[in-house]
Amino acid sequence: MESTIQSYPVSSGQIVRTYLELTKLRIVLLLLFTTVTAMIVAANRVPDIAILIPTLIGGSFAAAGASAINQYIDRDMDAKMARTSRRPIPSGRVAPINALLFGMALLAWSVLILGVWVNWLTAGLALFGGLYYVILYTVILKRNTVVNILIGGGAGAVPVLVGWAAVTGRLDIPALILFAIIFYWTPPHSWALALLVNKDYTLANVPMMPVARGEEATRQQILLYSVQLFLVSLLPFVFQTLGLFYMAVAVLLGLGLIYMSLILIREKDGATARATYKYSTTYLAVLFLAMILDRLLLPLLSSL
Repeated sequence: MESTIQSYPVSSGQIVRTYLELTKLRIVLLLLFTTVTAMIVAANRVPDIAILIPTLIGGSFAAAGASAINQYIDRDMDAKMARTSRRPIPSGRVAPINALLFGMALLAWSVLILGVWVNWLTAGLALFGGLYYVILYTVILKRNTVVNILIGGGAGAVPVLVGWAAVTGRLDIPALILFAIIFYWTPPHSWALALLVNKDYTLANVPMMPVARGEEATRQQILLYSVQLFLVSLLPFVFQTLGLFYMAVAVLLGLGLIYMSLILIREKDGATARATYKYSTTYLAVLFLAMILDRLLLPLLSSL
């Protein structure tokens, strides 16, 4: 049943803030950070502004548009879960059709901006990422299979391909390695959150890992994918894309995530799940920051 739209007057500022909620701005910012990192690694320097700015604008529009369409599709589910019931559509602050049109417009502008001012491979990859998230994850996988996050997580890894293609005009092995890092990071990160909101997913009948396989199996899978992520995170050094500084940070962060996963198996409480979730968020941010520092600062220091 569609939400009843609130009838009291709202200011233009409130409208802007409400539509920004549809975009999941924090997620967009994280995706842009991974995009910029891929661009710096590919260019071995800060990319030209003429490429950097349109890539960031187009990339943000693609991610924001996909998020808005995702909320349109999931509006019935969001209304059932405490964590999402105050989102713009289930709370009645945005009409569902308006959210859908807003998301579609952002995706269209993304393709146009990236195609005209960057290159059409970049535009195609951004569109692919948006459709991957909306169609493969949201429509096909999320409500129907326990591997929803495992496969659907690839959508969040596409921005590194967008960044790489924006600089080089092609996709190379290092770009695919960056993609793999985010792909293997997504399950432990998302499943740790799923442990915290298991009741919500149960109420909404979403077969996330804790709902479909149980919390114990979820904790074991978090450990398994943390180990795989640790190994994959070493590949940029193995393939000589990044240096010793990145390698050292990747080892420390990876061992930390494995340690948190082991604690999660032993301590079956919400506090440990929350700590694991927060650590996994920090893990990705610091790992990609290490890539930037390895590319930019260390060559500068070595030349002094």
